[in-house]
Amino acid sequence: MRKAISKMILRLMGWKLGKTDGVERPKCVICVAPHTSNWDFVIGKLFYTSIGCNASFLIKKEWFFFPLNLFFHWLGGVQVDRDRRTSVTDQMAERFAANERFQLAVTPEGTRKRASEWKKGFYYMALKANVPILVAYFDYGKKVVGSMGLFYPTGDADNDILAIRRMYRGVTACHPANFVQV
Repeated sequence: MRKAISKMILRLMGWKLGKTDGVERPKCVICVAPHTSNWDFVIGKLFYTSIGCNASFLIKKEWFFFPLNLFFHWLGGVQVDRDRRTSVTDQMAERFAANERFQLAVTPEGTRKRASEWKKGFYYMALKANVPILVAYFDYGKKVVGSMGLFYPTGDADNDILAIRRMYRGVTACHPANFVQV
């Protein structure tokens, strides 16, 4: 039922479903870009639900208070404890190890503003957890949302992230001036 409703809402908003290569993988870090609008979360959640999947996302533990904690948990929010002695990368690697199915969506730009450099946390989470990176996109120019397949980290973060960023060539952000293409 949620799948059909999500698909209908996307269509009503004028969006089409693109390819879904790699979404069947039980464990992966989902690299979501370009991220230049608050609508990206809504469209991404609708897309993933419409194809019968459920991705988690990171959110500060401070947002997990009643009744918001129920809502964020229902959406797939994973609280991040920045006060813990372990890094977020280690916390997520533990989470991957403890679950048979865990897909974590991360926006590598880290902001909706223009970011010439991507944060590398998504990459190191995948590397440490030994899971692939699913490359997902929103193309506001074509109004298509989908995935471009899986990328397997080699350990060479700079070159791998550059290769992933190149996959987004030709994808139009909601606010194109805020998405730096390579």
